[in-house]
Amino acid sequence: MYYIVVYDIAEKRVNKVLKFMRKYLNWVQNSVFEGELSDGQFEEMKVKLRKIINLNEDSVLIYSMEKKWVDREVIGVERSEVSRII
Repeated sequence: MYYIVVYDIAEKRVNKVLKFMRKYLNWVQNSVFEGELSDGQFEEMKVKLRKIINLNEDSVLIYSMEKKWVDREVIGVERSEVSRII
């Protein structure tokens, strides 16, 4: 599956998350990564990411795409609720 990961992380954890995410996906922009992962790689990334971030302060958005469908998953704080993705 193809993923886009976008994050808003407290400054003291930004570099750690950046280095971690580069192990899994391509860094395309500040706080934005994308690429293909197997189901196992994706689950492993999420488990390890939860250990790095502060779930009460940080926010990670994960968009998963298979063909024409896009699903959105948030780990941590929901910054703004989105009811539909165009």
